[in-house]
Amino acid sequence: MKTLIKNGTIITSIDRYHGEVLIDDGVIKAVGTSLNVQDSVDRIIDAKDRYIIPGAIDVHTHLDMPFGGTVSADDFNTGTIAAACGGTTSILDFAIQNRGESLQQGWDNWAAKAEGKAVIDYGFHMIMSQYNKEIGKEMRTLCDGGITSFKLFMAYPDVFMLNDGDIFRIMQHAASLDAMVSMHAENGSVIDVLIEQALKKKNIEPTYHALTRPSSLEAEATSRALVLAELAGTTIYIVHLTAKGALDAVTRSRNHGHLAFAETCPQYLLLSQDRYDEPNFDGAKYVMSPPLRPKSMQPWLWQGLANDTIHVVATDHCPFSLEDKALGNTNFSKIPNGAPGIETRVSLLHHAGVINHKISLHKWIDLIATTPAKIFGMFPQKGTIAPGSDADIVIFDPKKTYTISAKTQKMNVDYNPYEGTTVQGTCDIVLSRGNVIVENNQFVGQIGQGNFIKRSTCNKKDFTMPTQV
Repeated sequence: MKTLIKNGTIITSIDRYHGEVLIDDGVIKAVGTSLNVQDSVDRIIDAKDRYIIPGAIDVHTHLDMPFGGTVSADDFNTGTIAAACGGTTSILDFAIQNRGESLQQGWDNWAAKAEGKAVIDYGFHMIMSQYNKEIGKEMRTLCDGGITSFKLFMAYPDVFMLNDGDIFRIMQHAASLDAMVSMHAENGSVIDVLIEQALKKKNIEPTYHALTRPSSLEAEATSRALVLAELAGTTIYIVHLTAKGALDAVTRSRNHGHLAFAETCPQYLLLSQDRYDEPNFDGAKYVMSPPLRPKSMQPWLWQGLANDTIHVVATDHCPFSLEDKALGNTNFSKIPNGAPGIETRVSLLHHAGVINHKISLHKWIDLIATTPAKIFGMFPQKGTIAPGSDADIVIFDPKKTYTISAKTQKMNVDYNPYEGTTVQGTCDIVLSRGNVIVENNQFVGQIGQGNFIKRSTCNKKDFTMPTQV
């Protein structure tokens, strides 16, 4: 099927012009100002007064994920429908190697969760919860199969946390494979001591989740992870960075010539630590790790986005129902960690960043689509509008407003952290590989049409590093 998108303004990370896009068999065939092909196409989409942008990529989601005695509320069906309605056309979720399992078992488990359910294209990172020589050999097998990034944890002792020696060994092995190491950087051992001490004092409310995970422990772990990565010679990606100390560590590492990337999330840009004090246990809605920080941290994060020290805005989408959150109503450490966001990221960042003049239109596209695709080996198949790229495209109305509400969202959870927030900018039409899957905020595609993305490794030539000091 041939489709022509016309009369819109094409926005990429580097270009802006009034143009047309010709799609054939799921791929962009031509882009120009006047293609003169209307008579030969099956469908014409009029994008008048709207942007034509690349489909967004969310490289940090947790769908159908077990945690703390429950499971995240969105599976690969509801989660990817919500993503699509919010303008996201590709996700990278986290397959988990449970302790005692092989990496292949973790991959197989998550492939089974996604197959037949995902409505957009998807790939996986692999969470490694242990390491030995046999598991090291499997890392190459995964890379050959298109899983080229491995997530490690410095937090959650006895669940995911690895010691520094194993982290370093994995980093060395990843470097030999040219693979990416993604890092959850918090000092889990010290956090556990602080949690124990808080509970002994009968401090059980949600606010103590934040108080026992101070930003200094994120900064320390981030710095330690970067030092290990530099020594191992591996490329590293710091997930969900929240605070100035951690940002300073990334900046120092990059100024020393090391290829280090950082990600933050809308919740850290827009929400603050005082949310934990909401009455009636509502503070539990915002329990995530790392926690929300004081509002004073937000300008530093926006500055990091503007000056290319923070490279991606993802969501860490990991929603739990209010009933699940209540598992911790007498002990904050039992509150399942995570919050919804897969549906609202694109519009929130447009409103808070572009409309409020904190980032440019091009930077917006770069943060939600182009740079994620480049870092994680999907570019130029994903993340841009160019001949030969997948026809993952969003028709975005930059003037239309809507009010975020749990009552109207597609995410399968009974609250929204941004409830009542009015944002400017909506995703009117969404195409995945040339197929229209969203119109008028309704999913109109087919369940299970999402394909697995076999990724390559990061192309370091796409990134200019600061001069070494």
